[in-house]
Amino acid sequence: MALTVPPPRSPLADDRDGHGDHAQWYERELGWATTGTAPVRLLTGLRFDVLELPAVAGHAALRRVGRTGPVALTGQTMGLLVAPGSADELPGLLDWLEWGGVALTLNAVGTGGRIIAPAPPGRAAGSPGAAVWLRPPELRHEGESELPALAGLGSRGGDAPDLVRLVDAVATECHRARLTRAGTGRPATGCTADQPTVQPLAFS
Repeated sequence: MALTVPPPRSPLADDRDGHGDHAQWYERELGWATTGTAPVRLLTGLRFDVLELPAVAGHAALRRVGRTGPVALTGQTMGLLVAPGSADELPGLLDWLEWGGVALTLNAVGTGGRIIAPAPPGRAAGSPGAAVWLRPPELRHEGESELPALAGLGSRGGDAPDLVRLVDAVATECHRARLTRAGTGRPATGCTADQPTVQPLAFS
């Protein structure tokens, strides 16, 4: 009998600590589409896309950038919420930023994807390693306007979140983490998290 191998899944979609009322909270307070109940998952590509990267690189990047969109953490994987459509723009943006020849563990989850829904702000996260918000979403239905977006390749005014600056920061920190792991001044095989990833944006 042939064995069926399931497709790879986002590490942010593998946690098992969802609660049934989480879906109602996300749909009512934020207008975000959800699916499932154990755990609840947030559908990407509608109100937001997600950039996934190892948490160690993500924490370093957050120290470098100012405003960002919501930020989730599941185990050793960080998810940065960005404007819908950003997943499609990311390969070209990395190339424009001259990261196109560097292998990075930086994954984009867009249309048709999903991530585990962290416990809503103020509610218990569940077991250790369960999804949590490091920077929770604002309670507004127009939340996508506050998400980092591609606009004029870094020309956005004021302190609005900027996808170009965010991507450059996370790429830099993932590359730095890779060099640190390698223990030399030469690139290693890549910056990896402790969990499997999907849709790697690696260029050669």
